[in-house]
Amino acid sequence: MTKKSQTGETSPFLQRHTVLIRIWHWLTFLTIASLMITVLLASTALKPRQNIKFVQERLANKGVTVTDEQAFSVAHGYDDKMWDVHKLIGYGLAFLLLSRFLIEVVQPNGDKIRTRIKAALKLTTTPTDNLKEIKHYLLVKRGYLIFYLLLLTVVFTGLGLAFEHDLAFFDQNHRLIKKVHEFCQYLMYGYVFIHLCGVIIADNRHAKGIVSGMINGNEEGK
Repeated sequence: MTKKSQTGETSPFLQRHTVLIRIWHWLTFLTIASLMITVLLASTALKPRQNIKFVQERLANKGVTVTDEQAFSVAHGYDDKMWDVHKLIGYGLAFLLLSRFLIEVVQPNGDKIRTRIKAALKLTTTPTDNLKEIKHYLLVKRGYLIFYLLLLTVVFTGLGLAFEHDLAFFDQNHRLIKKVHEFCQYLMYGYVFIHLCGVIIADNRHAKGIVSGMINGNEEGK
């Protein structure tokens, strides 16, 4: 389940990771990063009202004059395309969320999240010099539960926005669903940032190899 860190103590963070978990982890990271990029572009460079003058100037160079409303319509078209890309990537995230639940079912019992948490809880009642790190590990695992709840909410509300014209409930509650989606989306992005900082710090301190372990699986920990 675990292996020893460079300090000689057994670190609960240095665990074996199955191939399925490693693939899921990096695909999810790339998917969320892609979603962040589309949100950033749609909210800045492709924001319709900020591009009205740009569209008018470009068309004026070709001898075409358009009103603000016409220019806004053109600029909005590019913004819509970016959100279409965001929606497609969101479908991918929904698939990854579903696959994570399936992976948890088929994983070896010793690699399941609940098994590892139970094992760590038992260690907290056992005399050890590593108690502080074990409690930190449990705190991180609880943080994962928050992440999955955020992910579930983002996916559900995202699908609600994508299919709002097909289901009356989503259409009638568009404003609320959009607000919840945006709020949880930014919380999820914030979690990912904190997670990245956390693993980088851990890899350079008490859990050397935690990053590479998500690549090679920490097979030594078997």
